Amino acid sequence: MQFEYTPKVKEMQAKLLAFFDQYIYPNEKRFYEEVNANRQAGNAWVPTKLIEELKPKAREAGLWNLFLPRSPRAPQGLSNLEYATLCEIMGRVPWSAEVFNCAAPDTGNMETLERYASEELKDQWLEPLLAGEIRSAFLMTEPAVASSDATNIECRIERDGDHYVINGTKWWSSGAGDPRCKVYIVMGKTDPNAGRHEQQSMIVVPADTPGITIKRFLPVFGYDDAPHGHMEIELKNVRVPVSNILLGEGRGFEIAQGRLGPGRIHHCMRSIGVAERALELMCKRSLERVAFGKQIARQGVTQERIAEARCEIEMARLLTLKAAYMMDTVGNKVAKAEIAMIKVVAPNVALKVIDWAIQVHGAAGVSSDFPLANWWAHQRTLRLADGPDEVHRNAIAKLELAKHMGLDPKEVKMPVTRGF
Repeated sequence: MQFEYTPKVKEMQAKLLAFFDQYIYPNEKRFYEEVNANRQAGNAWVPTKLIEELKPKAREAGLWNLFLPRSPRAPQGLSNLEYATLCEIMGRVPWSAEVFNCAAPDTGNMETLERYASEELKDQWLEPLLAGEIRSAFLMTEPAVASSDATNIECRIERDGDHYVINGTKWWSSGAGDPRCKVYIVMGKTDPNAGRHEQQSMIVVPADTPGITIKRFLPVFGYDDAPHGHMEIELKNVRVPVSNILLGEGRGFEIAQGRLGPGRIHHCMRSIGVAERALELMCKRSLERVAFGKQIARQGVTQERIAEARCEIEMARLLTLKAAYMMDTVGNKVAKAEIAMIKVVAPNVALKVIDWAIQVHGAAGVSSDFPLANWWAHQRTLRLADGPDEVHRNAIAKLELAKHMGLDPKEVKMPVTRGF
């Protein structure tokens, strides 16, 4: 395996790092001040002026839509391995990905539309998403069932002449609180009597369709994540044209497998980026503070944790790069074990490093004076989002056992899981 980056990617790395130094790091405080001002004014769900100001600068720098490979509509898109290192940099400041039009869930939705939608749907929804003019949400998880097993999904998508009628309740629909969110991709059941993995379908639903109600926002450890947010949404007799179905009835699991693989690479590389940033803060703080007559950095427990953090970050990065390399060269199906492994490893490593950084910061680490508590809350959700650790560990174990049971690991069915 060759992880050496091409001159093109190295140049883009340098460009992105320079962009962060000039525009992202100096504006970290301003972003949260703007969000807090909107919140105090009574409406947290207002897009920040800062990100809208920075988007044109990112486009001018050629740092736009980097995540989408092999798309004629976004020729600048990179392979999974090429994008991985840039995604890690974006992870160092959680809100920064939107500046480059590389934020979830839009990235996964754009990949889904590019791969599986008709040209008409691409013209209607993919083009404005690629332009950064609108945002989107992905509606899969449901409150009434354990969505870690997506076959549990109860939302119904029923054919009625030239339309489908959708009924159900979804939650943790990230991004749906943003007023720029104009389109949903909804997963539901079109045929409850079909095979276990042929019952589900995905359909494109304009966010302003009659019958859609945003019932509430869902805070994460007390954070509202505005202006992005996570919403509970009711769909009651929502009617959309038959042409809005993706690929056809019963293809939802197939689409989900294609959608979630790259998304997990993106999540994991961003986790590594935030772990790197937490390690930096831990080192700086430990050099600034004295306890029991010597720098915290000179305390044995601190040095041990710094060393272990460096080792674990490097291991997580290499495993994620291996998964990205395999997705590019042999495909998601063959890389399914590696994808599952990184989804377990990366968020847990990030959580461990952030937790150690909080310890070094003391009480300040759990305050809003530093970003560590916010980072911890976000990373903790990633042990559930796109599938809980337990489901991925189970899949890894099945693949490992298959080798000793005379089974072909390629034929081991991987769960489609979203978490919660």
